[in-house]
Amino acid sequence: MVRAPGLLAALLGLGLALALALRRAGAADCGALGPAERLAFAPAAKTRWLAPRVRAPGPLDPLYGTVRRFLSMVQLNPFPAELIKALLNEPSSVKADEVVRYEAGYVVCAVITGLYLLVVPAAGLCFCCCRCRRPCGGRVKMEHKTMACERGTLMAFLLLTTLVLLIGVVTAFVTNQRTHEQMGPSAKALPETLLSLRGLVSDVPQELQAVAQQFSLPQEQVLEELDGVHGSIGNTIHTQLQSTVYEVLASVLSLGQALQVSVDHLRALNATSVELQEGQQALAPAVQGHRERLLALLQEPSCQGCAEALDRAHALELGADFNQVPSVDDALHRLKGVPEANFSNMVQEENSTFNALPALATLQTADVIRELKKVVAQQPRELRTLVEAFPGWEAASRWSRALEEMEQCSRPYLKEVQRYEKYRWMVGCLLCSVVLLVVVCNLLGLNLGIWGLCNREDPSHSEAKGKAGARFLMVGVGFSFLFAAPLILLVFVTFLLGGNVQTLVCRSWESGELYEFADTPGSLPSSMNLSQLLGLKKNLSVFLAYQQCKQGAALWTVLQLNDSYDLEKHLDISQYTAKLQQELQKLKVDVKNLDLLSPAARQDLQALQSSGLESIHYPGFLVEIQKPVVNISVEKLAQELEGLAQTQGNTVLGQQLQKEAQGLRKLHQEKLLLQQRLVAKLNLSVHALASSAPLLQPETSDVLDRVTHLKGELPTWATHILKNESECFLTREMGYFSQYVAWVREEVTQRITTCQPLSTALDNGRVILCDMVADPWNAFWFCLGWCAFFLIPSVIFAVKTSRYFHPIRKRLSASSSEDTQPFHIPRVTSLEL
Repeated sequence: MVRAPGLLAALLGLGLALALALRRAGAADCGALGPAERLAFAPAAKTRWLAPRVRAPGPLDPLYGTVRRFLSMVQLNPFPAELIKALLNEPSSVKADEVVRYEAGYVVCAVITGLYLLVVPAAGLCFCCCRCRRPCGGRVKMEHKTMACERGTLMAFLLLTTLVLLIGVVTAFVTNQRTHEQMGPSAKALPETLLSLRGLVSDVPQELQAVAQQFSLPQEQVLEELDGVHGSIGNTIHTQLQSTVYEVLASVLSLGQALQVSVDHLRALNATSVELQEGQQALAPAVQGHRERLLALLQEPSCQGCAEALDRAHALELGADFNQVPSVDDALHRLKGVPEANFSNMVQEENSTFNALPALATLQTADVIRELKKVVAQQPRELRTLVEAFPGWEAASRWSRALEEMEQCSRPYLKEVQRYEKYRWMVGCLLCSVVLLVVVCNLLGLNLGIWGLCNREDPSHSEAKGKAGARFLMVGVGFSFLFAAPLILLVFVTFLLGGNVQTLVCRSWESGELYEFADTPGSLPSSMNLSQLLGLKKNLSVFLAYQQCKQGAALWTVLQLNDSYDLEKHLDISQYTAKLQQELQKLKVDVKNLDLLSPAARQDLQALQSSGLESIHYPGFLVEIQKPVVNISVEKLAQELEGLAQTQGNTVLGQQLQKEAQGLRKLHQEKLLLQQRLVAKLNLSVHALASSAPLLQPETSDVLDRVTHLKGELPTWATHILKNESECFLTREMGYFSQYVAWVREEVTQRITTCQPLSTALDNGRVILCDMVADPWNAFWFCLGWCAFFLIPSVIFAVKTSRYFHPIRKRLSASSSEDTQPFHIPRVTSLEL
């Protein structure tokens, strides 16, 4: 019971140290593992940007605005939603009167065109017949006072009309060429836009596939860290247990060394005691003999000054009796063969075994790590269905094929469009050239006619210039009548096509009525329903989708896929991580090879514990040790005897004293010094055992208990540390998978399938159709129609004006005679045209 407090303190210290270590482990002190590193995922969303098309401002913009306003006046009816709806859903239910009612403005223009076709060619035919039968409108017969005013007015109006025609025909040339130039790039832009849209649609599965494939990043990171988890686990166990194990092994080594020292001292004590007893048996007769001889010599009457020496001789006796020391045979018997174990080598081996724990853990966990790698290398089933289950997956492939077919099919049609556009351009150039020819005829006729009028008062001047001017005006009139019909027909055909495109498509497209029509339920047939084509559960607002796409939103937001696609379900990798955790729980590290104390060493310590070394009566040794071997100093007595021998008058007595002195010196050298050295050696062993023996028993019990306790708890502690390390590893690896899940969630919902190209394609389509094609197209027929209608006043003014460019018969005055005008040269008054 004496050692209980010390043992209890030692066990409490050991338990406290391990408890602190386990508490740190339980607090998820993951040590070297730490948090998961930041993974760098490659962006799966492709950077798409469809360049917006914008028509640059130009000098024709006012003309385009004028044409739009004119068409707005022609077509006053709003967007025919019901008519288009019926046309798309039930074409047979569309009535002609409804179409005519909506196209009332164009019908009026058609009537005007029809009247033009009837009146102008008929007027031309009549004029031609009239000119063939008689000079209808060909000349002015007689001069009159207002003729100059009439002639000037007609020439001014003809010139003004010609200038208006010139402006119109020049603008018609420009717009015809602009239409032709824009038609080619615009036709090429359609396949490019379709390819871009096809890329947008076909890239969605590819991007989702790229997202799913990047699951390999956390996989590779986890597999890489699994290669080092063997040593990490062993190092962690070694680090957290090393202080306790090293402390226990140091105690074992210290106790083993103390055991060796104690056994050595005990054996030395026993051997020395035996030697002292044997020496004492040999020393006692010699001392006794010297004592008796000295007493006899020193008590002789002739011995001078021997009283003091006689007193010393009386004291010449053995002091210590080593036969009285306690026996240690029982302890020696119990410690026979102890220590059998080499504690230094044993502790070194145990240290090596403990230090080899990381390598041991690597070997023991190799199979489990191999299985873990197989589990990690598998892709979660949910991720495999991420792409296939995505809404519109099948629709995307259909749309991609459809866009590809449209792109392929559009090319021949676009080539035909460009071919017919070339014909239209040629016809337009021809008719513009005809109008320009009329303008040139009018200008030449006016110039020649005015030149002829200016020279008419000259008697020597001929009327050829005036007649030529009149002929040019008539040629212009002939061209006007001849080409009026094809001119107005071209104007009406281009007007009907371009006007409807502007009023029915462009105007409603720009105002958003087309989007509203598409968003109205039932407007589009089911085959054109965007939500059904994409496989969405909710109806999609085209206008809202267009606005969101214009702002750069992703298809996830635009198509509201969170209502039809459970992304979190496909990002749920709990089963995958549960299997990983299940495999991690199979990690085992066996530390039973760490004995801490070999059987031989344990037997040595148990022998020491039961040896009774602390029960030896060490004070009995000390009592005898403290006594001198001989009660007096033999050397001093010998020295004193030598002095007495020299002072004696009796030579024989002096020689005898000298002989005794030499005998004492020899006794001191041969036996007494040996006994003294043995006494000193015995003293050392006794003091060493007396000081250490009382502590060895509790220390031995303490070490045995600590070793037994630690040996029993090591597997539990190692398992606990291993569990904590596994949890830390799992937490770290789950950090990589969590990063992947968060990245996928953000990539799919915010970055993948940015639909900006859709809105840009729609805007580009409007710009191409309306701004780049329809505007110059409509401006062309507007200018050409302008010329067509101004040909009528041009014809009238040209015919009227040409009359004044012919020679005119002057009326003779009644008072005039040949006598009063002696120098009058007769003029031809009548000329045939």
